[in-house]
Amino acid sequence: MKYLMAKGFHILPVNPAYAGSEIVGQKAHAALAEIGTPVDVVDIFRNSEAALQVTREAIDLGAKVVWMQLGVRNDEAAKLAEDAGLKVVMNRCPKIEYGRLSGEIGWLGVNRRLIDNRKPLLFGKGGTMKHQR
Repeated sequence: MKYLMAKGFHILPVNPAYAGSEIVGQKAHAALAEIGTPVDVVDIFRNSEAALQVTREAIDLGAKVVWMQLGVRNDEAAKLAEDAGLKVVMNRCPKIEYGRLSGEIGWLGVNRRLIDNRKPLLFGKGGTMKHQR
């Protein structure tokens, strides 16, 4: 949440256990229905079984996307969301995908399309490249 907020995304946490308190400076809501503002993406940080009910709530809220976090997959929820016109992402992390699609992960030496035992390149003084030791 903190990473995506730093990238400019407006995030409203929903967690009944923390309702009324703040999570990363944002008021936590007990349920999606409490938000009272249009929502583009509902990121499901619950188990696969809970994804169906959260998806129903996302549809009722008028969300555009249901995103199920790493390890979360519910085909029934996905079909329900797609039938209602929502986009669906399963078993993915928004932080990882943002970094991958923006090229940010590549800056760290990940996804170089090379398999080797060398550490990623660093830039030394004067812009020279060198391998980490």
